[in-house]
Amino acid sequence: MKKVVVLVLLVVALLSTTLTGCKTSSEPQTIKVGGIGPVTGEASTFGVSTKNGYEMMIEEWNAKGGVLGKKIELVFADDKGDPTEGATAAQKLINEDKVVAIAGTVMSKVSLAIAPICQSANIPMVSPTSTNPKVTQVGDYIFRACFIDPFQGTVGAIFAYNDLNAKKAGVLFDNSNDYTKGLAEFFRDKFTALGGEIVAFEGHPAGTTDFTPFLTNILKGKPDVIYCSDYYNDDGLMAKQARQLGYTGPFLGGDGWDSPDLVKIGGDAVNGSYFTNHFSKDDQRPEVQEFVKKYTEKYGQPPDALAALGYDAMGLILQAIQNAGSTDGAKIRDALKNIDYHGVSGQIKFDAERNPVKSAVIIEIENGQQVYVTTVNP
Repeated sequence: MKKVVVLVLLVVALLSTTLTGCKTSSEPQTIKVGGIGPVTGEASTFGVSTKNGYEMMIEEWNAKGGVLGKKIELVFADDKGDPTEGATAAQKLINEDKVVAIAGTVMSKVSLAIAPICQSANIPMVSPTSTNPKVTQVGDYIFRACFIDPFQGTVGAIFAYNDLNAKKAGVLFDNSNDYTKGLAEFFRDKFTALGGEIVAFEGHPAGTTDFTPFLTNILKGKPDVIYCSDYYNDDGLMAKQARQLGYTGPFLGGDGWDSPDLVKIGGDAVNGSYFTNHFSKDDQRPEVQEFVKKYTEKYGQPPDALAALGYDAMGLILQAIQNAGSTDGAKIRDALKNIDYHGVSGQIKFDAERNPVKSAVIIEIENGQQVYVTTVNP
């Protein structure tokens, strides 16, 4: 009888072990995190840099053992710089791929299409670069790694008025784009508050390639500086066409200028111009120089601000999952709200509207190269 009891206990133990093993093997062995960016379309260099940043950060966490003991899997989608494409990508990542959070996207107009989807699904979203204030106002699951346009436009206006000694400015922007229009308005408001004069405030339709009618109106007012808040491809064309019309003064812009293609398109016309940005590869902080070294070795060129912000946006998500001890959306959101993150683009804490309070840098284009000028704190 005793032998029978022992045999029964062994069988039970074996079954228990087997069942436990089955349960463990059925659990996901990876944590899926979504990434969205425009790797094709009008802002493709932004998307490629951002995706590189996402990938680098995930590789570094996985090399250390992952998050919560599991490897991280990036599920990436190309939004092509189009709001409809972005919304479709977000739906797929959430409903089919079952990601626990999304890093993305780049352009404010696309983030504004994605954010309501993430909010309604209780999926935390961290935009690396969407600077329009409306993005995080969608709801409490929406965060960003970059500063916002009121700060960026204000910094640009102060730099123009005080450092460039400009008293008259012309402004040119895409009036169909939330980012460029908002940035232009914030620059205008601060510049006039300082005592400057806006000689012309010109909005152009999307897809414009001949800016001479708008530039002609601006130049009639003899501006000391022209503020161009578009993306790099339009800015390069604007600079070339303004030079052809005889303008010799500086151009000034926002973070949409940060692309190697700016100089390829604008050539010598963009030399002596300035733009506000989130990051400079010339920042001598050790963590920045380590990031620049690793990125350059991996991708064959130094990182731009988009790469740094993509790296930080993904870092914020992974650190929040680790801090939360869970992949539950509400717990990740709460961990993000309370995070104090040391990123390559600066120290990141969130304010009440989930915007980071952080500094900006001024970059000058000099002989076709980006040169760090100064850092401006909030």
